[in-house]
Amino acid sequence: MSGRHLMSGAVVAAVSVMTLAACSSSDSGSSGESSGAPSESVSIESTPAPAGLGLAQKLNCPTVEKATPGPVSTAALKVGTLLPATGSLAFLGPPEFAGVKLAVKDINDNGGVLGKPVEEVTGDSGDTTTDTANATVDREIGAGTQVIIGAASSSVSLKVIDKVATAGVVMFSPANTSDQFTCYRDKGQYFRTAPADTLQGQALAQTMAADGVQRVSVLALNDPYGTGLATEAITNLEAAGIPADQIQKIIYDPNAQSFNAEVDQVKNFNPDGIAVIGFDESAKIITRMHEVGIGPTDGKSVYGVDGNMGNALGKAVGAGVLKGMKGTTPLTNTGAEFEQRLKSVDPSLIDFNYGGESYDATVISALAAAQAKSTNGRSIAAQINSVTSGGEKCTSYKACLDLVNQGRDIDYDGVTGTLDFNEAGEPSIGSYGILEFDGSNKLLSPVRKYVSVAGK
Repeated sequence: MSGRHLMSGAVVAAVSVMTLAACSSSDSGSSGESSGAPSESVSIESTPAPAGLGLAQKLNCPTVEKATPGPVSTAALKVGTLLPATGSLAFLGPPEFAGVKLAVKDINDNGGVLGKPVEEVTGDSGDTTTDTANATVDREIGAGTQVIIGAASSSVSLKVIDKVATAGVVMFSPANTSDQFTCYRDKGQYFRTAPADTLQGQALAQTMAADGVQRVSVLALNDPYGTGLATEAITNLEAAGIPADQIQKIIYDPNAQSFNAEVDQVKNFNPDGIAVIGFDESAKIITRMHEVGIGPTDGKSVYGVDGNMGNALGKAVGAGVLKGMKGTTPLTNTGAEFEQRLKSVDPSLIDFNYGGESYDATVISALAAAQAKSTNGRSIAAQINSVTSGGEKCTSYKACLDLVNQGRDIDYDGVTGTLDFNEAGEPSIGSYGILEFDGSNKLLSPVRKYVSVAGK
């Protein structure tokens, strides 16, 4: 269980940077060496939402849909994956696939679900340039999966969410962060273990403001993730005191052959801080920035986000190009032991982002089925929020299953820490790491950690 703290009373009650001494990579959940940098403590607060409002009112949702249990089924639980083996987020795929595979192993080693082993049905999500996700969903629904873990990309999830929900299958993303999902009409079948970008926008803006940037360019890919996070970051930059006319926003096509025009716009604006909100195309953008003298090693403060802050980015650009680049990512202290367990199912892992979130999504789904005493997808969905909050604390599938079998209410705290899902089926707590690349284009351990909280 990570050292995150629960605070309440607002849709986004606070973003705080907790003191975190320079850790080893085993403490951070990311690859790299200890940075040796000093720890800091900074905090900002936003205006609390009015007391006494339900989640739907606080978020201006018409309503938050809830799942209706379906007929009881004792068939074996089948968990499908809709994760990126190919496409622009393929670098995130390995730890996510490993998280699901490890969870299925742990579940089956401890009795399975309703006395039967869980079956894993592996599938690729691709990206928005292909129809891979639709083909995978059709195949997995046809195979009788009751739970689909994925997608990683918010845009890919939006392409298939209606099909999955209508089929009565649970769709459980370990990495979607777009704000669109909080109020989405998903029949109560959609869940995620990653926090919404309303929180990451604050974390990114506060990181930049704390570094003293005064003139900012924001480059963001044109999809719900990119545009949503850009909007949140700019809103919070303005709230931190940076005038609107000192902020440039550029939305780009991630499938473009060249980003020269966009980078030239940034150079002409002459910012002291540049945020790149993108996926694997970020390597081309940052390479071009370096070529025209506005990269991380050229006196500019350059920032990334969870879509690009991985060691895979360092392998895709020239030697030393990323030195000093910082970025935010949802980050929890999964620890060295869990990372080694992930490597036991995939020894080639170099990043661990969202491995814990994938593991927890799978375990939560299995516990919800056990609590429902049914593997019907709608029945599982009806129990998911319940098994993450309000009951007796437990931190492993075995411990939680023992309590469920005794008829006791459980509160699963997973490898990513306290979850406490709200009515919308997403964490009420978001934890963020501030990562930085060294001169070898490798991520240092985070020296600061945000703990962001959304009201229930």
